[in-house]
Amino acid sequence: MYSVTVRGHFMIAHSFDGKAFGPAQKLHGATYVVDASLYRNTLGADGIVVGIDQFHELLNRELGELHLTNLDDNPMLADQNTTTEFLAGYLFDRISQAIERGEAGDAAQQCQRLDITLGESHIAWASYQADL
Repeated sequence: MYSVTVRGHFMIAHSFDGKAFGPAQKLHGATYVVDASLYRNTLGADGIVVGIDQFHELLNRELGELHLTNLDDNPMLADQNTTTEFLAGYLFDRISQAIERGEAGDAAQQCQRLDITLGESHIAWASYQADL
């Protein structure tokens, strides 16, 4: 299977609810590095998986909605623990819907799988991946 990965980042503030999170229950900041990968079994007529520029622009547009915000104040994320795992799934949903609407070009609509990985540090990351 062929793949193309693009990378972006965003910085947020948030807090968690629950004893499992210890000191992270308090408001704190995080900087995430995000890798978005699209997969397909065969290359398109142009010999590509996806237009890298279009895919990168889509990723940055979605990340821009969260960048430099306090996720605790975002009504779309109300009552959610915005863990790294949750955010990977949230971004998967947003990006896959945008791909379906054609916002990453025709080639992206021919892809079979999307993987979103958020790196929260040099030792920890979380992913969400599924078929499109």
